[in-house]
Amino acid sequence: MTTIPVSLGDRSYDVRIERGLIDRAGEALAPLSRGRPMPIITDANVAIHAERLGESLAAAGIASERIVLAPGERTKGWDTLEVLTDRLLDMGVERSDHVIALGGGVIGDLVGFACSILKRGCNFIQVPTTLLAQVDSSVGGKTAINTRAGKNLIGAFHQPALVLIDPDVLDSLPARELRAGYAEVVKYGLIDDPDFFAWCEEHGAALLDGDPVARQYAIARSVRAKARIVGADERETAGTRALLNLGHTFGHALEAETGFSDRLLHGEGVAAGMALAFAYSASKGLCPDEDAARVAAHLRASGLPDGLAAAHVHADGETLVGHMLHDKKMTGGTLPFLLARGIGRTYLDKTVDLADVAAFLDAQPRTLEGVTFPAG
Repeated sequence: MTTIPVSLGDRSYDVRIERGLIDRAGEALAPLSRGRPMPIITDANVAIHAERLGESLAAAGIASERIVLAPGERTKGWDTLEVLTDRLLDMGVERSDHVIALGGGVIGDLVGFACSILKRGCNFIQVPTTLLAQVDSSVGGKTAINTRAGKNLIGAFHQPALVLIDPDVLDSLPARELRAGYAEVVKYGLIDDPDFFAWCEEHGAALLDGDPVARQYAIARSVRAKARIVGADERETAGTRALLNLGHTFGHALEAETGFSDRLLHGEGVAAGMALAFAYSASKGLCPDEDAARVAAHLRASGLPDGLAAAHVHADGETLVGHMLHDKKMTGGTLPFLLARGIGRTYLDKTVDLADVAAFLDAQPRTLEGVTFPAG
């Protein structure tokens, strides 16, 4: 087992990574149970893992009851939050109890936020079942739901008590979901670790093809990177944690344009957003053109979108910038952007002109496989 601490004072916790860990979760969770039941919140897509987790808890003498929600981004909203909190209250969940979030980023974000407000805060445990959740959303305590105005605009910082990562669950993940999660792996190399990006170029295909050694290595290295950044800037006040948003400003605009739907998965939006961030940086003379091209090439080779055309987004720049105006990072009418001076040299820029971004987006290719999407 690989154990990675997230050091946050009295909110510190461990991330444990081990193949087959779901079948041994009861042993890991017994010290947290104190003889109390542990509700398991999951979605219909990972029911097989919920059954295994429940059996493991039972073997350790821990009672559990499942709440199975609908899969998909639309679950992460007000209606489901109300249903979920009512169910947990009906179960008699106490503030000192632990609720288990078993699933991808949607389940982790929703359950984490529900636990942050239930009786003014109860404990929860992350058991992520997608690559994206394993390397990103399960670690760091960001919890939220979506609203009509945009993604993740209602939420709270609420750290889990423990994160259990079983890389073997990725074997049952659809290939598209796996690729979407891989975008977040690549992100850590692009932020400040060019050697890891080079590793991704060499070993990313093996990871996507199911190589267990490559998967374990990438997950552990990604979690270590995130734990380090979160430990230095838990609530994104110093600017360090903002680096984790590389690709997200552009990506969230693309997700909003596609209705936060399966037309564009979150990781796909992040991939296209990272390519656009590097392309924009190159267009301003900040980043070498060859670095931007290298990023786009690796994303394409990994089956991920590298811009508007590949993301099947045909809106004009003004429309996409309009989506960005709802970004939760807006401060004093200014939207900080994550730009790059090269691979592994990402930085936060608070002086970006949104009109210039709109013009840049208008100039982006909208042709893919012979299909042309006109801007506007």
